[in-house]
Amino acid sequence: MDFSDFFPFWHKLTAAQQEKLTEVTHPLEAKAGTLLHDGSGECMGLMLVQTGQLRVYTLSSEGREITLYRLFDQDICLFSASCVMPDVQFSVMVEAEKDCRILVVPSCLFKNLMEDSAPVANYINQLISGRFSEVMWLMEQIMWKSFDKRLAAFLLEESRLENSPVLKITHERIANHMGTAREVVTRMLRYFQSEGMVRLTRGAIELTDENALQALEE
Repeated sequence: MDFSDFFPFWHKLTAAQQEKLTEVTHPLEAKAGTLLHDGSGECMGLMLVQTGQLRVYTLSSEGREITLYRLFDQDICLFSASCVMPDVQFSVMVEAEKDCRILVVPSCLFKNLMEDSAPVANYINQLISGRFSEVMWLMEQIMWKSFDKRLAAFLLEESRLENSPVLKITHERIANHMGTAREVVTRMLRYFQSEGMVRLTRGAIELTDENALQALEE
């Protein structure tokens, strides 16, 4: 494994730190749909995504989900190790959206590295700042952008991620991503279909007019 792919500070660690990190980091494979972190106080450690796709989301008091951001190849999942960051009080769930290969850095070593190495601490603080910026951007979208524009943007993003105009995704799943009710998603998708922007089939959505969706998003 090449930790420099994940950590720009790798060459600033001591030889002993590099050796320890290599020794104790262990691989983890997760099938799509696996819940890797349930938002509890349990600290599984820092997750490094080798391949796959993770979804980081939160739950409302009523049990409604909303996706905060996603993680892809060579991304780092911080909040699975939030127990070693006492100033971060942010409960999230992490699930595998696609089959994943992950490296897990134990929380105790991660904490020691943050305490002993200024480059590590600075990099982690930058990551935390970046993640919270993503969350704040999402909140702004929810507060100020109409649902039809948000849904159009979501469909286009999914199409880019899947590299296909046909999305194998349910209305319920979209609702979970967007923090709304399935009925709201269904009504808007039916409107999109009436306007010729999508075609709905059982368990799938085909984007038939991406230009119209892009114009709506903008």
